[in-house]
Amino acid sequence: MHYLCSKQKSMRRFLPALLLLVMGLGACKTPEKPEPGMTVFRYNESKGIATLDPAYAKSQTLIWPVHQLFNGLVQMDSALNVQPSVARRWEISDDGRVYTFHLRDDVYFHDSRVFPGGEGRRVTAGDFVYSMERIMDPATASPGAWIFNNLDTTRGPKAVNDTTLKIYLKKRFPAFLGLLTMKYCSVVPREAVEYYGDEFGHHPVGTGPFHFKMWREGEKLIFRKNTDYFERDAGGNRLPYLDAVAISFITDKQSEFLEFIKGNLDFLSGLSPANKDELLTRSGQLNPKYKGEIKLYTQPYLNTEYLGFLVDTSLEKVQNSPVTNRKVRKAINYGFDRKKMMKYLRNNIGTPANHGFLPKGLPAFSPDSVGGYRYNPDRARQLLREAGYPNGEGLQEITLTTTDDYRDLCEFIQHQLSEVGIDIAIEISTGATFRDMVANSRLLFFRGSWIADYPDSENYLALFYSRNFSPGGPNYTHFSNPRYDSLYETALNTMDPARRQNLYRQMDQMIIDHAPIVPLYYDQVVRFTHTHVKNLGSNPMNLLVLKHVKKKHHDTDSR
Repeated sequence: MHYLCSKQKSMRRFLPALLLLVMGLGACKTPEKPEPGMTVFRYNESKGIATLDPAYAKSQTLIWPVHQLFNGLVQMDSALNVQPSVARRWEISDDGRVYTFHLRDDVYFHDSRVFPGGEGRRVTAGDFVYSMERIMDPATASPGAWIFNNLDTTRGPKAVNDTTLKIYLKKRFPAFLGLLTMKYCSVVPREAVEYYGDEFGHHPVGTGPFHFKMWREGEKLIFRKNTDYFERDAGGNRLPYLDAVAISFITDKQSEFLEFIKGNLDFLSGLSPANKDELLTRSGQLNPKYKGEIKLYTQPYLNTEYLGFLVDTSLEKVQNSPVTNRKVRKAINYGFDRKKMMKYLRNNIGTPANHGFLPKGLPAFSPDSVGGYRYNPDRARQLLREAGYPNGEGLQEITLTTTDDYRDLCEFIQHQLSEVGIDIAIEISTGATFRDMVANSRLLFFRGSWIADYPDSENYLALFYSRNFSPGGPNYTHFSNPRYDSLYETALNTMDPARRQNLYRQMDQMIIDHAPIVPLYYDQVVRFTHTHVKNLGSNPMNLLVLKHVKKKHHDTDSR
């Protein structure tokens, strides 16, 4: 059977390959520039791309291109439901510790010189074993190694046969399937990793809807359509529809915006000072002047923007800080108008965080079950009096550290808090330095973001579990509460989704009540495309999915 599949695949390619050879247009001669008439989706990555190896796909900048080239066992749909990918189906044991995946037998790695004859071979369960062990190998130094911390490596992962994979957990973890949708879990071929070594990230070989074609660093990255991709649309047509994807690296946001307006880019993501007031009205609607030319997509984004307090009184520098007083922290929460902040500084893109830490878009988000903070300056003043600081008298200045791109939000909060008697000093830090200081507990009050790694509330609530103290864990505030820890551990052992959501909401309310953070807003995905681009859509993980995109021929496609 395996021989027949391989044989059929070889015969299907034989004639086109022979024709190309006769014409003298082999792969080595393929033009770097897409041919006229091709449908090419063009987008810009202003921050640059360092690697296309899924083992290092930590940031959105890297996840987007990697997603076009690779597949995992499972994938997430636009509603955050786990769906089959290379795995056709799976079973979970009654104790929640054994996952058995049944793989498709029609998934092939992209053609590459690393395979005999240059033709991509079929993916097997053994490839997933290799890929997972590679991520866990300390020599790989993957930032995603943590996702397999719960694996029982004494038993697996194990390839039962070519199409059956078993994964064993030390203890049940209901969010495990969601974890497997992360790009770290992509399948890669051993042959390519061993052939290219450290350069695999610049010569990626995957199974995705597009394959790697050309990369001129700092200028252009091109992917071409994978004509043997295994997924099909509802009508039985093979995906993807596009012929190619071209990524540019314009660093200036104003220049990027102008290229989009001219039609040289098909897609613009997010807001920047360079374009938000030009593209959007104050109420967050598309500027009427672009009606019929540009489409706006918005929806909840699994990202909570917040301010965090370091509340660990075992640290000497924290002991004399006013932020150790819960009433002061609550006064800050009540002391500024999130609704006005969103209207004037974000063009209403995003939702004021008047509830918990969990953002809109997660099943556990519940405005009816979790009560948060709304602007109430009188309540803020009352809490300051109760804390021993009437009208802010005797309250020392509190330093809030942020990066420059959030300066305007922090200055807005600073101004409003001054009106209730709380003096805030703003300190601006660079990105790398700022992240290091937060991770190493050097900041008493800091601006933070939490974007979901996987779409389960546990990923957010882990930030307040006492065993996850930073450094080494994501609990940057060092919040610690035995009751909270007990609820968190119970949720990890609860397979019933409804009961687990209830536990999550209880934890979310505890965070609001103890106020180790100041929720600012729940973010929104914001995307702009030209009207000749179809089926791009959006999703709460802000993942760029191009396999369904259709694009009418446009003048710029032949340039």
